[in-house]
Amino acid sequence: MNIVFDFGAVLFGWQPAHIVRQHLPQHVTGDASAQALGKAIFSHADWQAFDQGLISEQAVVQRTSSRLALPSSQVASMVALIGEQLLVIPTSLAVLQQLRDRRDAGEGEGMGESESESIRLYYLSNMPEPYARTLERNHAFLQWFDDGIFSGDIKLIKPDPAIYAAATQRFHLQGQTTIFIDDSLPNVQAAQAHGWRAVHLPSPEQLPCKLSEEIGR
Repeated sequence: MNIVFDFGAVLFGWQPAHIVRQHLPQHVTGDASAQALGKAIFSHADWQAFDQGLISEQAVVQRTSSRLALPSSQVASMVALIGEQLLVIPTSLAVLQQLRDRRDAGEGEGMGESESESIRLYYLSNMPEPYARTLERNHAFLQWFDDGIFSGDIKLIKPDPAIYAAATQRFHLQGQTTIFIDDSLPNVQAAQAHGWRAVHLPSPEQLPCKLSEEIGR
């Protein structure tokens, strides 16, 4: 069984409204405006190009501050710090650790599991290169994964079908023995169209239950 994790809002907290409230407080007046500004920044094509590794950190700062009439110094500070502020979701980390332990027990104790029954752990994350390097530096548990792909490293981004094809080839995946977990419904639907099984995770607290149900199918 291959289990492929998204990172943002699955394994690491991702709250755009909180980020803009923290770094651009004078530009929000309440929850609704914080959500709107977060969407305007992080759901825009400029940020997606940054995620994909097509533009630099400096370029996304310049484009965002100009487009939204925001102070470039504050936007630059916000963008520079996001990688350090991506905090692990404890319940999700516990699930990952349990899966790692099951995988390692199967390999280390000669349980005789078939390829379809044994567990392999991967990640497939829309993440710009600077944040990817920060996560690798700050979180030793990323070594628990058998392999992983960050969008900024391969210049492809979910839900582009090409990134699922790249992951399938690199990780040697077979569709019906692969479970993909993502908070984004379009990303989940693209994975399903590629032939993977997929779990839509609107809230990270649902991960233990939803993943258990999917593995038990």
